[in-house]
Amino acid sequence: MLILGIESSCDDAAAAVIETSRPGVARVLSSTVANQDDIHRAYGGIVPELASRNHVITILPVVHRALESARVSLAEINGIAVTRGPGLVGSLLVGLMCAKGIAQVSGIPMVGVNHIEGHLLAPLLENEIEMPYLALVVSGGHTALFAVEDFGRYRRLGTTRDDAAGEAFDKVAKLMGLGYPGGKVIDDLARRGNRRRVKIPRARVKGAPLDFSFSGVKTAVATFLRGNAGASTAPEDLAASFQEAIVDMLIAPTLAAARQTGAATVALTGGVAANSRLRERLTAAAEDEGLRVVTPSLKYCTDNAAMIALAGGWRLLRGERDALTIDAEAGLPL
Repeated sequence: MLILGIESSCDDAAAAVIETSRPGVARVLSSTVANQDDIHRAYGGIVPELASRNHVITILPVVHRALESARVSLAEINGIAVTRGPGLVGSLLVGLMCAKGIAQVSGIPMVGVNHIEGHLLAPLLENEIEMPYLALVVSGGHTALFAVEDFGRYRRLGTTRDDAAGEAFDKVAKLMGLGYPGGKVIDDLARRGNRRRVKIPRARVKGAPLDFSFSGVKTAVATFLRGNAGASTAPEDLAASFQEAIVDMLIAPTLAAARQTGAATVALTGGVAANSRLRERLTAAAEDEGLRVVTPSLKYCTDNAAMIALAGGWRLLRGERDALTIDAEAGLPL
């Protein structure tokens, strides 16, 4: 099957074409993304209204680019997979309505996909992974641990009680006046910093060792900045210390979940999976425990439509389709 994927859950509008003949195995023919970082940088974070308005402008050109890059026509597409949640409802609606319009005019079957399922299966775009496996999903809107038992069977083991890790990166970068997006700028700055220079507390959720909490570490940075105004602490040292705390708080529950489930493979996925220190530390820590770590390449860590096409592909291969009456759901459960 040739599957057109469409993703617009947040600030990136994306489309992709994949070729697949069995669940979890695909050849990516094209993957295109219209990024909005320049639009939101002035505000230090994503402005939902601006994101959805820009999607209206870019979604069809992105779809056309994906088809052209894959060298296929719409008439050759066998199925459409589109993100229907969770995410920013205005942004979701643009991609979903685009997919519905194409499906209605062409008669191509369409399925709505959960954005988190896309991230859970994204490592399969480039790797062979035997199920079940453990997945750590870390992004601007989500931080959670899942046992991926089979296609369509995902068991959440732990989640964040407050901020997502990526949200903490963006907010701390804004506090430090570093710009947007925060994850990349802190990662780059931290390479030159002393990770032990600033004492940042590591949060643990009492009675829930597989859950996360990042609001406290963000508050610790804000408190440090207020109490040390004009001090000589280098920004790279604060960035490195903050990043190390986040990485510590991600690794500990992940290893605990691996021990609890007996998983042999840990998949690190989501936008924050692009963080170089997290990739380095998790790989080393997992290897010490005899675990395999699989991480998508950077282009498949951040929001993309290839992972959505793959996540919808196993259902389309079975002959499933959703009615054109499906709606976007900002809090769509997995």
